[in-house]
Amino acid sequence: MLKQRVLTALILLPLVMAAIFYLPQQWFQIVIAAVLLGASWEYQRLAGLSGHFPAYLLILFQVLIFVVLGRTEAVWSTATWTYLGASCALWVLMFSRMLFYKPGTTVSAQYRFLSFITALASITTAWFAICWIHSLPAGSWLILFLLIIVWAADIGAYFAGKAFGKRKLAPKISPGKTVAGLVGGFAAAPLAAIALAKWTPIPDLSILQLILLSVSVVLVSVGGDLLVSMHKRISGFKDSGAILPGHGGILDRLDSTLAAAPFFALGLLVSGL
Repeated sequence: MLKQRVLTALILLPLVMAAIFYLPQQWFQIVIAAVLLGASWEYQRLAGLSGHFPAYLLILFQVLIFVVLGRTEAVWSTATWTYLGASCALWVLMFSRMLFYKPGTTVSAQYRFLSFITALASITTAWFAICWIHSLPAGSWLILFLLIIVWAADIGAYFAGKAFGKRKLAPKISPGKTVAGLVGGFAAAPLAAIALAKWTPIPDLSILQLILLSVSVVLVSVGGDLLVSMHKRISGFKDSGAILPGHGGILDRLDSTLAAAPFFALGLLVSGL
């Protein structure tokens, strides 16, 4: 399993870097849309929609939203605060679903409806945030900055959880996550952010801004991970898919980033970028 994970990562990493740094904005938007449509298709399975008309309706709606947002890119700069503010508000509402989760919850009509809306909202807000960041003067480096923070948090959480993890963070949803792991993520992400800010041409941010931005990203990325875990637990799937050997599905790899992207983008706006 570990060998597969490493091999898959080694293959994907150059492709991800090439897309971030070498694709023009329009093609970048198309590629990200294609990837996220794959995640949306996996979401319909977790939403209990497989084999039903709403599964295809979800993809159709998602494509239409991408097309509309792509064709209105000219107004992004004047409506960015509105778009990102609404995106983060939607994520807070989606996170609130976990407060009402109870072990033994099964797929129902209400669950399918809420999960349909969650899939649309999470994929759409992430796509807009990532594409808006990429359109900035230092956008490619800022996207790498976001990914490094998320990856550093995952690594910090893994090692801290292994060494000190006893108290569970959300045992009803994801028994493997621990409070120590969360603390490890909070410790690793700011260190990675400060180091990256020093060695890459991203806009100047103060140490305090870097810490606040990275800690916020860690917090919401964990929320994104837990939200998808809740869907897996209710729908009975271990992974969202099997397209990435050793990693599961697209959604399994992007759940943290989906949640982190809108908050990171809003943080950049608040910081004056």
